[in-house]
This record gives sequence, structure tokens and C-alpha cells, in this order.
Amino acid sequence: MFTGIVTDMGEIRALEQAGDLTARIGTSYDTAGIEIGASIACDGVCLTVVTLGEDWFDVQISAETLSKTNLGTWQQGKRVNLERALKVGDELGGHIVSGHVDGLAEVVSIQDEGDSTRVQLRAPDELAKFIAPKGSVALNGTSLTVNEVQGSVFGINFIPHTKDVTTWGGVKLGDSVNLEIDTMARYVARLQEMS
Repeated sequence: MFTGIVTDMGEIRALEQAGDLTARIGTSYDTAGIEIGASIACDGVCLTVVTLGEDWFDVQISAETLSKTNLGTWQQGKRVNLERALKVGDELGGHIVSGHVDGLAEVVSIQDEGDSTRVQLRAPDELAKFIAPKGSVALNGTSLTVNEVQGSVFGINFIPHTKDVTTWGGVKLGDSVNLEIDTMARYVARLQEMS
């Protein structure tokens, strides 16, 4: 489990396709404190560490994960949002995030508003019903509050701090973004289906 509070921006150092895709990710984390088999959210996708170096770790990415996320667009040099798994007793600053991406949202509008940036995204129709104003979503692993919703389009406001410490400072029109809907919204919808 994660919180959606990004704690490092890693960099893709190498990609190798041999069966599954292996990605080497440079990090400022102290890798001496990471164990093989640890889970790290990489752009919001829970991935397992399979190899470690002094300032990098390797993860393997299955074809299933590539088909459901934007990780297939990764290239050497790309920056990615990183978050280590939540430990019992850690501060829960964002919201509960599983690292299991539900689908891809597309950036359809970007507008600066003062020092902040308003970004509108289009969610897949089957996921849009789970997104509500003032609710939470995880986008590329970042816990965010939804400002407004109109049909399948929803808006997020990025403050300067978020743009500085995550990859959101480089967002572009047309970007495909990993979307994880709020777990609570998923359970509420399931309960309504059953009643």
C-alpha cells in the first residue's frame, strides 16, 4: 500500500526486453535500506525490486502491466514518480493507494492560474463514474484532489510544490496518465450494485 505522496523522482537508466521488460531506475533513495522483493510505486504502478545497485534498482514489468499502464512509453532518461511502500506507523499524508492502475487518463487541457496549473483530464467512460468533486485520485502515483467533474473530464490543480517534487512540472497536452480511482469509491459502487 502507498499514500500517493511522491518521495523521489527517479530516472529510467536502461530498458531491456527479455521475456518481461526490465527497467533500471536511478534513485536518490538509500538502496541499502531496500530489500530484493520490496514494492516501489513507479509512476503509480506497484513494481517489485529484483536487483539493486548503489543508486539504482531494477524492476520487471509484465505484458499485462504494459497493456494497462503507460509504462510501455518509458524511454531512457524519462523521469518517473517514486514512492516506497507504506510502513505501519507512517504518516498517511495522501490517501490509500494500491499501485494497481485502473486505466489511462488523457491530458486535454493545461492552463496556468497564478503560480498553480489547472490540468483537465479525460477518464475512460467506465471509470468516470468513480471520480467526484473533492474526491481523491492517484495520477502517475500522485495523490490528488479532484476540483470539478463534467462527464468524463475532471480537473486537478497543481501547486508549485507538487510541480517541483513530481513529474507534473513537465506535463504536456495529450499525455497518457496512469489513473487509479479511490478505493472507497470502488467499494461504494460495488455495494450499490449489490443492493
